Amino acid sequence: MVQEHTLKKFDTDIDMLRSVVTTMGGLVERQFIRAVDAVRMRDVGIAAQVLADEQRVNQLHVESDLRCQQTIARQQPIAVDLREIISIIHTNNDLERIGDEAKKIAMKSRLFQSVPLPVAMDKIERMATLVCEMLRAAIDAFVRHDTRVAATLAERDTEIDALRDELTGELVDVMTARPAEVQAALALIFMVQSIERVGDHATNIAEYVIHAVEGLDVRHATAEQLAAHAAGGS
Repeated sequence: MVQEHTLKKFDTDIDMLRSVVTTMGGLVERQFIRAVDAVRMRDVGIAAQVLADEQRVNQLHVESDLRCQQTIARQQPIAVDLREIISIIHTNNDLERIGDEAKKIAMKSRLFQSVPLPVAMDKIERMATLVCEMLRAAIDAFVRHDTRVAATLAERDTEIDALRDELTGELVDVMTARPAEVQAALALIFMVQSIERVGDHATNIAEYVIHAVEGLDVRHATAEQLAAHAAGGS
């Protein structure tokens, strides 16, 4: 009877921790979308909403870490149960950092209140859309314990890196040709870098799923190795 109660309490704790991950995931996705919109629309009001969400994300991050520590101390989980709690800790860390990147992007909207955007936002918006899809896929992989998603996101990350390099090159050309727009172009370069980092964090989250489910640490695996793993190779 005691053992059954302990198991039920552990299941309750895990369900609560999983719920926090999905809540944080939804919040940081909203932050990210709003942050890009704030720059595109040069709207500091939207940027303020991003900053407001950051406070809630940070609060959830601290609360979840404490719950994870308490669950480990009380339940002393082993094997897959312990790995899942560890993956939740790592996932929440990455989600909090996505929120940080969203904040950095949103802050750029202040600059563009007084100066025009040096390039069209089309490619940056495309890059942001791809990264947002990566984040949704990563959270979905966490919910479904889908170990195959990491390979897909690693391939997508290569595409994101190429877009980052392309946009950075275009913005450097702007700085060379139009020195008066150096500050604005540099701000967009930093924005593009932040978007790329969000994609990296999304990929990390999908990789933690593999560790939780299978006990494999694939954090430094190549895209080819992840593809082989997803296909059932070694």
